[in-house]
Amino acid sequence: MPKQRITREIVVNAAFELARTGGMDHVLVKTIAERLGCSVQPIYSYCKNMDELRRDIERQAKAYIQDYLAAHIDKEDLFRSTGQAYIQIAKKEPHLFRMFILQQREGISSLKELYQAETRPEIAPSIAGSFGISLAEARQLHLNMLIYTIGLGTIFSVSTPGISAEEIFSLQEGACQAFLNQLLINGGMENE
Repeated sequence: MPKQRITREIVVNAAFELARTGGMDHVLVKTIAERLGCSVQPIYSYCKNMDELRRDIERQAKAYIQDYLAAHIDKEDLFRSTGQAYIQIAKKEPHLFRMFILQQREGISSLKELYQAETRPEIAPSIAGSFGISLAEARQLHLNMLIYTIGLGTIFSVSTPGISAEEIFSLQEGACQAFLNQLLINGGMENE
């Protein structure tokens, strides 16, 4: 049988699978080589440093999560289904979720910038229409739920054996109603 040629893509994919199953702490040159059944030499030849490899893994994790979210969002209920999809991916892929959530975000100096960087523009108008609120109020509700859902997802991804998804979804619904009530009392985001 011919020897498998080790490529950069093979190394990155093996490292991604190690991170996916055990977290970034399991991504070591030695464990990648063991997974591929080769010496450490091909790993070193493609990965000049571990920071570069970690960035490649983070990019792959981000793409994986974005693909998962896109496949699990109900276009008729963008807001609710997006929040629930975040929770589902946190449970299904806890290491990837934490990698995705905890990755450095450059150039973010306000919650408004975070919101613009992390959300899809079509969701706020959908929220506004669903709840009969202004676009500014929809953005504020969406930001509040984004922050809340990331917190819930993080808790969900580190709890063992795990909180039930139904309990988390119920908390999301309650938080959404509380945030909506608060918005209706106080108004939406400044500077629409």
